[in-house]
Amino acid sequence: MSAPKIILYTNHLCPWAHRAHIALKESGLDYEEVIIDLDTPREPWYLEINPRGQVPTLSYNGNIIAESGIIAQFIADAHPSTLLPPSGTAENALVRARISFLVDSFFNKVVPHFLASIRSASEEERDAAAQALAAAAAKEIEPLLAETDGKGPFFGGNEKITLAEVQSGSFLLRILGFTKPEHGLVSKNLPALLEAQAPRFKRWAEATAQQESVNFIFDLKTVADRMRSRYAPKN
Repeated sequence: MSAPKIILYTNHLCPWAHRAHIALKESGLDYEEVIIDLDTPREPWYLEINPRGQVPTLSYNGNIIAESGIIAQFIADAHPSTLLPPSGTAENALVRARISFLVDSFFNKVVPHFLASIRSASEEERDAAAQALAAAAAKEIEPLLAETDGKGPFFGGNEKITLAEVQSGSFLLRILGFTKPEHGLVSKNLPALLEAQAPRFKRWAEATAQQESVNFIFDLKTVADRMRSRYAPKN
């Protein structure tokens, strides 16, 4: 079977587009990259490819696929690997459902507190957002990582990342990286709060952030500066 012709329309500063990079890297697929400027109106040629004008968009042998979660799922399904078991059995379907639930819980229950932190106008607000994030991680995510006890740090106790980490990794990078005081986006207290309240989550996040497939396009300072310029309150 010949290798597919893949074009990824992306921007390295976008955490959603970042998910497609992780999936492609983990799957070992070669692809052409086209950078879309997110600070200017989309060019007509790109709107013909993706009328929403968003990134990422994937062209796979001429077939257009949009939305980062769908792209990552497609790559994992089209090129079987350790990211995701095939869906042919009830046992595998259950694993896939549990991965989906973890990702859903992360984005609906944890990430909103991360975004609240970025928009905070004071250190007190950032500290409160960090406390809420740690509490949400402890309540919503910690039980879903129980199988990592005494095993690998990734979903299900795996030693290699799964689709759960592909979908969450770009945000985990930012949550951890933005705690550095020079960025002023997430409370420096967050790591200690996670260690005390959600140690599985902290281990999971740190292990994910260390993966080359997760961090190879990531420049912390550049991303933090952009997030601050876009979301931080203006004095």
